[in-house]
This record gives sequence, structure tokens and C-alpha cells, in this order.
Amino acid sequence: MDNDFADASAQGRTAWFAEQFDALAANVESFIRGAPDVVRMALVCMLAEGHLLLEDVPGTGKTSFAKAISQSIDGSMRRIQFTPDLLPSDVTGVQVYDAGKREFVFHPGAVFANIVLGDEINRASPKTQSALLEVMAERQVTVDSIPYLVPRPFVVIATQNPVEQGGTYDLPEAELDRFMMRASLGYPDHDAEVEVVAQVTGGHSTDDLPAVLSTADLEQMNQIASQVHLAPAVLAYLVTVTAATRTMPELRLGVSPRGTIATAKAAQALAATQGRSFVTADDLKVVAPYVLPHRMVLRPEAELQGRTAEDLLDQVLTSVPVPQQRAEV
Repeated sequence: MDNDFADASAQGRTAWFAEQFDALAANVESFIRGAPDVVRMALVCMLAEGHLLLEDVPGTGKTSFAKAISQSIDGSMRRIQFTPDLLPSDVTGVQVYDAGKREFVFHPGAVFANIVLGDEINRASPKTQSALLEVMAERQVTVDSIPYLVPRPFVVIATQNPVEQGGTYDLPEAELDRFMMRASLGYPDHDAEVEVVAQVTGGHSTDDLPAVLSTADLEQMNQIASQVHLAPAVLAYLVTVTAATRTMPELRLGVSPRGTIATAKAAQALAATQGRSFVTADDLKVVAPYVLPHRMVLRPEAELQGRTAEDLLDQVLTSVPVPQQRAEV
């Protein structure tokens, strides 16, 4: 009887989760046209409390997309325009001497917000980029040996242009690994671009979007997603997939255990968006192309042959047998 009540309660929570998610997605999609799958997957990333890297050519709406997401949440938002002269203290904060109090007082940096928009993150120096490593992984910054917790929930949405390399610094693998997902909007189709132009010329902007979710709701959704059941057979399937990337001759670096964890958490959030309290192998297959390829580093000879991480991941997903037993509880 207790198990039945717990199952019903779990279904009720995930049903509420799915309802809130649909409202959030509809709000963002009212401004970002032509990429519903990318929009929804980006929101799945946020609801798993993961960080998102938007990588696309200029003018495709990366910053507008990030702002539309943050505008839809009734929480604190800070934007950082990354430039070569940006200092680590601008990001994390700094201790300043207060003559009146005769002591050093901590002045929080731009990362002290629920949603941090990092625009053109690859334009900052490696020293400044590394300032994000601790806060993205541990939700805290350490200044003068003193740790300071950032608000929860905490999500970084960063953008970068993969085409123009002048004056940029490639993100190291350690920092790329901190991003749960990497996504690309791409160019919109004809009808979507007509709608985008009509919106902008009509005076509409992301500032017009209402907030449809509070930070308390978002934090509760993070908790619900983390409680979605992951059956041992499904988990074993995921580990088999990620472990297979580590032995591929085309790859210099396969998926780390952090990548396995990120895939599992993203799949939990995806299952909750569909009102389910359990993860299936199909959920893992849906999120994997967004979570894993940026963690797979190709050997130079494989790049010369035209191979891509996405192709290699598809090869792994095709070759690893899917568990046949039921995944639900």
C-alpha cells in the first residue's frame, strides 16, 4: 500500500513537472522560432541544473535565446560580456578594504545570480575562463581562501562563435566537460525567419517575455528530476555506451565519468518533462547527442578523414544492445 502511494505521489509530481515545463517551453518558443527541439533540450539541461554552451555562427540568435530562457524565470540574472581584458575578479568577486569597518569586505562578482549569461566566452583569456571552473562544478567561488556559495538554482548559459578564431581562446577540455550540453540553433527555415524578422521590426524583444516560473518552482523541478528512477539495466546500458567511446581508435579522449553522470541527469529531466517517473533507454539516446560529442576528442588523422564526434557516437549507439527488460518501477 505504501509503495502504491509513493508511486502515485511520484506520478503526481512528474505530471506537475511536465505541465510547468510545457508552459516554460511555450513561453521561450513564442520568441525563438524554428528550433523547438533545441529549445526544449536546452530547458531540459537547465531543469537538470546543468550548464549550457550555445555554439553557433553570428546572428543566429544565441544571445537572444539565452536571454529568453533567463527572462522566463523570475530569478536573478547577470550577463558577462567576455573580452580579452576581463579579469577573474570581475567574474568571481574581490575582497575590498572597508576603511570605516577596518576590515576587508567581499564584493560578489557577476556569477552570483541564478542564471549567468556568458556572451562570447571564448574571447576571455584562459586565466579568466578558469575562474568559472570551480563555480560551475561546485556552485561556489573561493576568494582569498574563503569559499562563498552562489544562489541556488545556479545555471551558466554561455555562447561562443566556432567560426571566427581571431582574438579567441579555445575552451580547454576541463571546462568543456563542465557544460552538461552543447547545442546549436542553426539557420531558421523560411517561415521561421519571416516570423523572426516580423517580431524584431515590430518592436518585440526578449524583455517583453513574462516570467512563467519562479526560482522556487525551478528548484523544486530540479529535485523532482533528480528523483526520477534509473533502473540498473538502463544505467548499465549508459555506462556501456560511454565506456565504448574510450576504446575507439578514432578518439584521443573518450567520455569521462562526469559525462556519464551528466547523461543520466539529463535523461532523468527529459523523462520528467514527459510525465514519467522512470528513465528509458530511448531517453538516453535522445539526450546523448547534446551531452556527449563535446566530450569526445578526435585524433588528427580521424579529423582528416572527415570523421565527427557525432558520427562516432551514432556508431556506438547503434552497436550497443538496448536492454529489453522493463525500466519502470
